[in-house]
Amino acid sequence: MSDSQVSSLPVGSPQARAGSASKIYRGRRKYGMTARVTVNRRPLNPRRDLWSHWPGGFEWSYGGSGPAQLALALLADHLGDDERAVRLHQEFKWAVVARLPHHGWDLTSWEIDEAVALLEGEIAVEEALNI
Repeated sequence: MSDSQVSSLPVGSPQARAGSASKIYRGRRKYGMTARVTVNRRPLNPRRDLWSHWPGGFEWSYGGSGPAQLALALLADHLGDDERAVRLHQEFKWAVVARLPHHGWDLTSWEIDEAVALLEGEIAVEEALNI
């Protein structure tokens, strides 16, 4: 993915488009440390049944195991398609989750749809070119 495409991905803007979103995903740190992620104010399922990257919970703002678990959980919940979520979660981790602000963030369904569309477009081009 080109730098211009990656930098144009939505990453938790404070002006989340709540009017166009059916779900709002929110990540916050309790006491500045413990990460908590909710979807419409309920805890987000980590979906370790699909892939267990990290037993310690969710993380963001870098590209490790905790962010991979968060990327998988966000996509599985949002897409409702486990196979697609598993296929896309590493790219989504780098393009979105690794760029989320450390202190906290909000993502809407609309923002995730936009990021997924860009990622799937890039993957399709790479596969067509055998990159």
